[in-house]
Amino acid sequence: MTETKEVHARHDTRQRIQTVALELFAEQGYDKTSLREIAERLDVTKAALYYHFKSKEDIVASLVEDYFGQIDELITWGKTQRPTPEFRAQVLDRYYRIVAEGSSVFRMLQHNQASVNSLAHAKNRSELFRERMDALVGLLTEENAPLESQVRAAVALASVSFSCMFYADRADDPEKLRAVVLDIACGLSDAAEPR
Repeated sequence: MTETKEVHARHDTRQRIQTVALELFAEQGYDKTSLREIAERLDVTKAALYYHFKSKEDIVASLVEDYFGQIDELITWGKTQRPTPEFRAQVLDRYYRIVAEGSSVFRMLQHNQASVNSLAHAKNRSELFRERMDALVGLLTEENAPLESQVRAAVALASVSFSCMFYADRADDPEKLRAVVLDIACGLSDAAEPR
């Protein structure tokens, strides 16, 4: 097996573990799920699972890190762009896609708050999230923007997050939900109408 294929296979296995762990955490809760159950559902040995994750906490931490990594990529990209209304619409659209893709992680964190908030990595999670939200607000506003503009941008981002979390499973058409949410978020942040 070539090195590239090996790296790809490891990444696929890691993602499969994350997916199965999320399913089990949703079905029976974080506390009631064991690494053995995750390994059994994956039809792998516990040793194979340990190769990627030493604990359930490591799995949760990886899910959060992956989410933050996507936001970091968005911020890095955004810092290279000209701040136009069309650009702000693109930021909101990209953020929507990140949040929509990660909504199962957020639901798991919300449903298992008591358990996951006591984990070691959780202590910095809210501060790290705030730093990223501040950076996204910076992308959606002019430099030294007045407080009102900053708050409008923050509310636009919050509307994307909450809408994905609370309406994703209620919407008959995911694209219609996306269009509605982006229309509202763009209106709040002086972004161009989404295409």
